Amino acid sequence: MKEDDINRCQIQEWYPKFKSISIKTLIHKLPESFIQYLLDDSGPFLLPLSITDDDALPNRVHKPEEEEDFIALEGSEDEAEEPNLPPSFPELEMEIKASIESLGGAVFPKLNWSAPKDSAWISSTGNLNCTSFSEIALLLRSSDSVVHDLCHAYDSCKDKTSSRPSSFFLALRKWYPSLKPEMEFRCFVHHELLIGICQREVTNFYPALIEGKGELKTTIQGFFTENVKGKFGSESYTFDVYVTKDGRVKLLDFNPWGASTLPLLFTWDELEEKLTGEDSELELRIVESRCGIRPGLKTAVPYDYLDTSPGSGWDQFLRNADEELRRQTSFAEAGA
Repeated sequence: MKEDDINRCQIQEWYPKFKSISIKTLIHKLPESFIQYLLDDSGPFLLPLSITDDDALPNRVHKPEEEEDFIALEGSEDEAEEPNLPPSFPELEMEIKASIESLGGAVFPKLNWSAPKDSAWISSTGNLNCTSFSEIALLLRSSDSVVHDLCHAYDSCKDKTSSRPSSFFLALRKWYPSLKPEMEFRCFVHHELLIGICQREVTNFYPALIEGKGELKTTIQGFFTENVKGKFGSESYTFDVYVTKDGRVKLLDFNPWGASTLPLLFTWDELEEKLTGEDSELELRIVESRCGIRPGLKTAVPYDYLDTSPGSGWDQFLRNADEELRRQTSFAEAGA
């Protein structure tokens, strides 16, 4: 694999070309100061200081009169080291707030390659639905997938010249609450030949997929031939799609062939063998029964977030969960 193959899978590279067949997305170039904030693990887990008060999550607040945050410098009784204060990104926050509003008030975020799906546990809703800059920052700062984008994107490249791209981007994608996870599929393309399609959500069994399996394969294959084949740039890659209830297909993402891309219900060896073996027919794999369910890859709470002190990541999670519970309770009482 080469760096060019990885670079083509960045959303700011492929989205403009395939915009008409994808979901609405607005892309922001991120300042280097925000990238360093995402990577900084030298101090407490702090959310950015929001310039708005209406939708901001609470930040860790340091009050010298209440906390022992001042440490006397060696050799001086008068000088003190100030505590860590929350960073602030006012311009970026205002840009993101405007984009969220233009996309209907809710988005899910991703960087050049990855969405912070592994940190959805810290969200009050358990998913990537974000309505504010603070919620986006919380998910990004908590994600190992994002760290991969920031530091290890080119690790599998034989012509690796750098550990990271020159610029990072934040893509805000319109949130659709009605999307069904079972209708998302990963497609495997090798030398411009679509050789495999796989159910993307493999942690559940969806009986309805069995009945519509043949039609789904035909629909996705036709979409590839008409809209993707020969237009992406690389010869071998994967792409994710969503199939709507009326049979339309929406392009969601591109990923490199192999490397850190999950083959899900296939293995990379199986996919390679399909090219050299007699069985070269396009195959769609789904979870055929409850026995075929695969466990989730990211289920444990990261040890770093067991800190429950005010302003910590775990504290934010508990606050969010309490707020969501109160909201749902109020809604249920109002409808009773």
